[in-house]
Amino acid sequence: MKDQPPEGLRYPWDAPPAEGAAIEVAPGVLWMRLPLPMKLDHVNVYALDDGDSWTVVDTGFASNRGRAIWAALMAGPLAGKPITRVVVTHHHPDHIGLAGWLQSDHGAELITTRTAWLSARMLTLDEQPVPTAEALAFYRNAGMAPDIYAQRKADRPFNFADVVAPMPLGYTRIQQGDQLTMGGRTWDVHIGNGHAPEHATFWSRDDNLVLAGDQILSSISPNIGVYATEPMADPIAEWLEACERLALLARPDHLVLGGHKLPFTGLPTRMRQLIENHHSALERLLSYLDTPKTATDCFSVLFKRRIGPAEYGLALVEAVAHLSHLHQAGLATRHTRADDAWVYQRKA
Repeated sequence: MKDQPPEGLRYPWDAPPAEGAAIEVAPGVLWMRLPLPMKLDHVNVYALDDGDSWTVVDTGFASNRGRAIWAALMAGPLAGKPITRVVVTHHHPDHIGLAGWLQSDHGAELITTRTAWLSARMLTLDEQPVPTAEALAFYRNAGMAPDIYAQRKADRPFNFADVVAPMPLGYTRIQQGDQLTMGGRTWDVHIGNGHAPEHATFWSRDDNLVLAGDQILSSISPNIGVYATEPMADPIAEWLEACERLALLARPDHLVLGGHKLPFTGLPTRMRQLIENHHSALERLLSYLDTPKTATDCFSVLFKRRIGPAEYGLALVEAVAHLSHLHQAGLATRHTRADDAWVYQRKA
């Protein structure tokens, strides 16, 4: 979704840490950043000082550059102390990419949710040299532009194994209501959904810190998409439920350490923005469905900006998510056109 205005929010740091460097955002808590080869060109990772070792939260992509940056971080800001635990907020590659490497090469314990571990391990093992028939059918159902569809059909698809290190067997599960000790603090585990299933967030009992992953970001709304793996999923409903529930925990003084963009305070305002953003999008979309529309027909009204090639795939799955939510809520009909595209229309 589009960038959100910073009204009511405050950003204690106006610039991120340099590559290979760290910013101490609270006693014993370091903020670091790794590059990503995409429009959203970075992921934030954090290290929490456990005394004679570190716990790190999220990892970045598996790449030679990523490993080299981690080596520089270990020798520099982490002062040579070992990383004994890696906590992963959710299964997306920019967050879990090097978790297996930290396990196998550095002896770290992996801590994450069951869904995150199962999803990541399954996807790293499921390497596809060509698009599956199911993926191509989903692209047609979603109304993908013919030229983009032809290119996707011809190209090797993205595989988790391209950017996620092999994941050894064995991890430690966390779930809703658990507590975890990191960096001299006790953290409550609260589970989000929508952007990724069973997404872990961590709320310090001892001060004002929240480790939010991608569930709560300061100036963008995380992608919420429907994919071929579960074409009738309703991540919009899951997202709104999680936001409403997490909003009850929010305090103005919370310092939110997210997976992208800048740390911020003003969490109650941000939670209202995240919730209202999707309600507003659904209202605009429903009004627009006075005549039958495919997901790609809805880009302009949903995102209110031009969608270029770099954003096309994420925009498509997010448009499908919003339209499918309206359909499953009984507010819109859906039928399949002769070209296999799903077409949605507001119910009379």
